[in-house]
Amino acid sequence: MPNLRLALRTLFKTPFVTVVAILSLALGIGANAAIFSLFNQMLLRPLPVREPNRLVTLAATGPKPGSTSCNQAGDCDVVFSYPMFRDLEKVQTVLTGIAAHRLFGANLAARGQTLNGDGLLVSQRRFGADPDVINQTLIVNGQVMTIVGVAPRGFDGTTLGARAEVFVPITMRGFMTPGFKGFDNRRAYWAYLFARLEPGVSVDEGRTALNGQYRAIINDVEAPLQKGMSEQTLARFKSKPILVEPGPRGQSGMTREAKAPLTLLLGVTAFVLVIACANIANLLLARAATRAPEMAVRLSMGASRRQLVTQLIGESCLLALFGGAAGLVVAQWTLNLMASILPAEAADTVPFRVDVPVMIFAALLTLGTGFLFGLFPALHSTRSDLVSALKGQAGQPSGARTAARFRTALATAQIALSMALLVSAGLFTKSLFNVSRVQLGLTLENVIMFQISPGLNGYSPERSRGLFERLEDELAAVPGVNGVVASMVPLLSGSNWGNSVAVEGFDAGPDTDTESRYNEVGPGYFATLGIPLISGREFTRADAAGAPKVAIVNEAFARKFKLGRDAVGKHIGDRGGKLDTDIVGLVQNAKYSEVKAEVPPVFFRPYRQDEQLTYVTFYVRTSLDPERFLSSIPKVVTQLDPNLPVVHLRTMPQQVQEHVVLDRFISTLSAAFACLATLLAAVGLYGVLAYTVAQRTQEIGLRMALGATPTRVRTMMLRKVALMTLVGGTIGLTAAIGLGRLAESLLYELKGSDPLVLLGAAVVSGLIGCCRSRSSGSTWSPT
Repeated sequence: MPNLRLALRTLFKTPFVTVVAILSLALGIGANAAIFSLFNQMLLRPLPVREPNRLVTLAATGPKPGSTSCNQAGDCDVVFSYPMFRDLEKVQTVLTGIAAHRLFGANLAARGQTLNGDGLLVSQRRFGADPDVINQTLIVNGQVMTIVGVAPRGFDGTTLGARAEVFVPITMRGFMTPGFKGFDNRRAYWAYLFARLEPGVSVDEGRTALNGQYRAIINDVEAPLQKGMSEQTLARFKSKPILVEPGPRGQSGMTREAKAPLTLLLGVTAFVLVIACANIANLLLARAATRAPEMAVRLSMGASRRQLVTQLIGESCLLALFGGAAGLVVAQWTLNLMASILPAEAADTVPFRVDVPVMIFAALLTLGTGFLFGLFPALHSTRSDLVSALKGQAGQPSGARTAARFRTALATAQIALSMALLVSAGLFTKSLFNVSRVQLGLTLENVIMFQISPGLNGYSPERSRGLFERLEDELAAVPGVNGVVASMVPLLSGSNWGNSVAVEGFDAGPDTDTESRYNEVGPGYFATLGIPLISGREFTRADAAGAPKVAIVNEAFARKFKLGRDAVGKHIGDRGGKLDTDIVGLVQNAKYSEVKAEVPPVFFRPYRQDEQLTYVTFYVRTSLDPERFLSSIPKVVTQLDPNLPVVHLRTMPQQVQEHVVLDRFISTLSAAFACLATLLAAVGLYGVLAYTVAQRTQEIGLRMALGATPTRVRTMMLRKVALMTLVGGTIGLTAAIGLGRLAESLLYELKGSDPLVLLGAAVVSGLIGCCRSRSSGSTWSPT
């Protein structure tokens, strides 16, 4: 307790140093804790289930002839057919069980309210107990279901990025998704699988055992069903493995997507913390010089060096404790900033809060940094020359040169780190600028989009089509509306439907890629969205069920299947089927599902010719302010069906921004952290130079007394700054180029060594060094 009181008294004797140190630490620790919060939730934290380390995920690699469907749970490369899932269930010997799951959109009706959310189709059921809801009824996608249990608190499903609000047996997918017929089809791949290993069975042992059983099913059951394969492809089909990987965190494509940016941001914040620690070490070294007489007196009176070092490190750790406590506040502010950048739907999937793991991380970081920045000043200040210190010559204690070199090295390292972060921020900012300049091929201004899924409310496909047509008419009658169209696949949302096609005049061998994206749209779709028609015509209301099948293709489709500009009049169909669809139009390429990806081949069909369609996305072009017009949409839908939820209601520019949210997220945070690091580095550089000037005041005065001009003295000081900036900048640029290469996968149309970004960072760093040197030079006067 006496040591604690002494440490507190000592810290508040120099309030400026203490406040600056606490603020620096709060910013550094807070930034790290905030990024770690996301890193932990998305990449480290296991599912809240019993023995999560025994969970494994299963993946089925290609070839996969037939139809493939996937969603947020992962890539299309990993899904299985339902019959294969049941076969593996029967033959496996190393698992306590295999589970299949699949996300689906759910309209939930209970107690007079209808809400839209995510549901999870599952093949196993494990529920907790809540007598308040057990045996009550819930309408899920128009089906009356009985609640038989409640999932444990904290369990939101097995897919990161989606919070399942209801769990439904996977055998009921046909009821949840009207028209689904994939249970018996071995060429329909849509089910995600995970499993639990038997006690004592390793992942490698499980993988070896399952592969033997999986290949037996492939060769004995599925290979004979394949038609039209070349010998090479059939051989690959027979030898394809089943992948078994650790799955304690569940199964989600978001984990893979988030790993690189979160790792990068965690590294960036670590740089910020190192810069903050260097600042505090410099401050403590400067304060140690003024305490040299105190240390000398205590040593001369019998205190051991170990006691003094312990006392000084204790003061550093106490300083770090204050900084860590403030850092938790900064961490929550930073998390709030992150949540504000993300779309509301994405922000709802991950809790942006400081939880227990984050507090533990912040505590460990606090103790580590307290020891790190306090060790050298403590060791240095207890090596004072007793005789010179007691004679009042503490201004030049023994080891002063060592301390000066250490401070200079710290400032140089700060410049290097801030340079690297400036380059990183510049790269991501320029990448985002490149994304913002992408030519979409669409006219999105004054366009509003929203989705309705009447099929999830129990509508039949025929009744759904009637609702879509009435809604088109009702919306078109609203004052200020210039156009209303609909499509099955929403634009720029990452969603895709695809199919293998046969094209008139295109010779396709067994291994030829004949995949194309596929969409169903309404009349006037291309004109309303500003996609130019090259030849042919648009769809009309006459292109309805029972009318001749028609399609419109884009330029990428015409190029892939070698149709050129003569696509109109040619015929297409399902691969292996009849060429029963007439191409009536050719449109220019326009961005489809991805802003940054190349435009894929796409063929469009009238949604009125789809006998199973029960959901669409509407696009409304208005001459009014679209933000104010948004509230009008639900009112129109409510007039037709008050129980039908309107989801994903937004303007098209908002849709584009949300689609590239990862780019905005990384560029905003990297720029913020780079500015913070540069500010801390500038403070550190100022501190070093100001302290150097103060220590050399007598020398400077003597030089000027002997005839040195103020300009010459300033040049002398600037020379040191220039050397530190040059060395630090060179090291920082080298590190930045390496960092940029690692981050190239996250950049758009940009190299990690972009010369303009490197030059800009160097100029900023040089200007900051110059400003700091001039500021420090003003702390002394020729008089």
